[in-house]
Amino acid sequence: MKTLLVPYYEHPAERPDAWDAVVAAAPRLYGVVLNPADGPGTAPDPAFAAVAERLRAAGVRVLGYADTDYARRPHSAVVHDLLRHRDWYGADGAFLDQVSAEPGALPHYRRLTVAARAAGARTLVLNHGVHPDPGYAQLAELLVTFEGPWDTYRDLVLPLWTAAHPPERFCHLIYAAPPNARAAAAVHCLVPGTGAHPWGTLPHALEPAR
Repeated sequence: MKTLLVPYYEHPAERPDAWDAVVAAAPRLYGVVLNPADGPGTAPDPAFAAVAERLRAAGVRVLGYADTDYARRPHSAVVHDLLRHRDWYGADGAFLDQVSAEPGALPHYRRLTVAARAAGARTLVLNHGVHPDPGYAQLAELLVTFEGPWDTYRDLVLPLWTAAHPPERFCHLIYAAPPNARAAAAVHCLVPGTGAHPWGTLPHALEPAR
């Protein structure tokens, strides 16, 4: 089962061995979030284009990162990012970050969902970081319902509405996690990283055996 969603935010030219490990893990990957510059950047990055091509050749979903700033970022700016990910990196999916969990923002995200599909996103991931209003489950293939440190994750309580959906519809992104940590979600990523940039470390599952 493809269980790992990898948000690895390091430049391929600076960490080629780590990216080799990500590509080699293709059979286990739900997808990889491509994030050259808090989005696609202002111009194509050849190193990211090359690693995206390798991922696609290995059968891995390439998810273009776009920040939505909890529905505050203009619709057009988010769509512009998704189109650049498609045109520059061949992204076949979208990872929308900082997604509101509130029911009042659902119309905004419905519009973004339609636009993302029109931009070629066959897989849509919404990163709320918390459990959102149940209505969001109708919009995307995958909801990130936890993003945070392991110490907080240990006390996570799953709301009852999640039981009405298959477990592979939910993802937990956990940092500052010990090597033996386990996630409750079918799709997940547990990394040792801490601080302001935890997603600059590989998941424990992809680290070489010692």
